Amino acid sequence: PRALARHLRISLTTSAVLLAAFILFLLVGLSLPIIKSLYLFTIQFATNPDQPVTSVATRLRLGVWGICASSALDPPDGGECFGPMLGYTIPDAILDLTGFPALVQDVSKGVTVLLVLHLVAAGLAFIGVFTSLFLESHTMCIISLITTIFTLLVGLVVFGVDLALILVGKSRIGPLTNFNYVANWGPALWMVLAGVILSFLGMILMSIVVCECCGVGRR
Repeated sequence: PRALARHLRISLTTSAVLLAAFILFLLVGLSLPIIKSLYLFTIQFATNPDQPVTSVATRLRLGVWGICASSALDPPDGGECFGPMLGYTIPDAILDLTGFPALVQDVSKGVTVLLVLHLVAAGLAFIGVFTSLFLESHTMCIISLITTIFTLLVGLVVFGVDLALILVGKSRIGPLTNFNYVANWGPALWMVLAGVILSFLGMILMSIVVCECCGVGRR
């Protein structure tokens, strides 16, 4: 099949949408500690305002491949980082900085191992970028639709895993610290959600082509 020989507008739109989803999934897949400004969530421990500023870590940032601990003396994206690694077994060296060494079991490693699916979702979206350009063949249309469906499904699993990691982490950290902390969502979670929405749009566009509905025909 020739590129852009049929359904030019849908083909270009779908390719652009999936390219954006690919970039989002890839950036999240390369988040902290590789890209330190991208992380899933943060944990800010409460401090006594009457105490002087020290090097004790008061903020944890958790990403796909690792964790960073920073104090009030560190720059926003600075601090001591551990990783890249697959699965959260937070080292004692990091935990000792926070004053809460019992947090070593705060997040389920079985859940975080699934975070590698970020890159799987990115790979599927990348495949869809190219297959959606060759819609002259009905076979390629079906392949493109299947690719976008799998991209959406993996993206939903990734979003669910990210959300579960955050909720599990918050539930386990709270009792260990007497809920003396504030947890916030990170930008990576919303980037994954945006990638899922874009994948859904790509699937809808490919469905229109395959079923030849909404006034769209193969010929």
